[in-house]
Amino acid sequence: MNRNIMIALAGGLAAGFLAGYFVFGGDSHNGTPPVVAAPTGPIMPAPSLGGAVPGAMPGAMPAGPALPSAEVQARINRLEATVLADPKNFGAWFALGNDYFDTHQHQKAVDAYGKGLAIKPDEPNVLTDQGVMYRDLGQFDKALANFQKANKLDPNHVQSLFNMGVVYSADLHKPDEAAKAWNKVIALAPGSEQAAQARQMLSQLKK
Repeated sequence: MNRNIMIALAGGLAAGFLAGYFVFGGDSHNGTPPVVAAPTGPIMPAPSLGGAVPGAMPGAMPAGPALPSAEVQARINRLEATVLADPKNFGAWFALGNDYFDTHQHQKAVDAYGKGLAIKPDEPNVLTDQGVMYRDLGQFDKALANFQKANKLDPNHVQSLFNMGVVYSADLHKPDEAAKAWNKVIALAPGSEQAAQARQMLSQLKK
């Protein structure tokens, strides 16, 4: 399952904001390192990396780090020790990125995902999650580049495509490009939750 969270994005349309969703790259976190995992909700699952894979998260403005639970902090400590001892363990890097992601440690998540992607670069779900973290840091061009790369690797990757539309519309103020991305989502997966959200976003663009 994936987590699907509604957010209000600054710089929106009509009433002064665009109500939308920012979508994760993949399946729900199961909390078992070093398997990559993340969100929950009604979003279509993406291909997994041999297990649960990261997903996406909303991001209008960067949030401060959340205080991890004792269990999550213990897992972070174990994963940090794992990558220190075995820096080529891409699964541990991805899982560590997920835990940083979930505790809103944006830069640490970007860095951990980057370490994993340096070893295994062609993972659209991880690229999507890292893109979400870039967006939360206000690095919109980097976020967009990640989503574009993820979608190039997998043209059917609707999560990254939907997120491209969010960045184009809310952050880069390019409604025509946003419409193209969301119309592709609808064409690729017309019955998906992303397509339903894309239709809502398109209706806002027309107002």
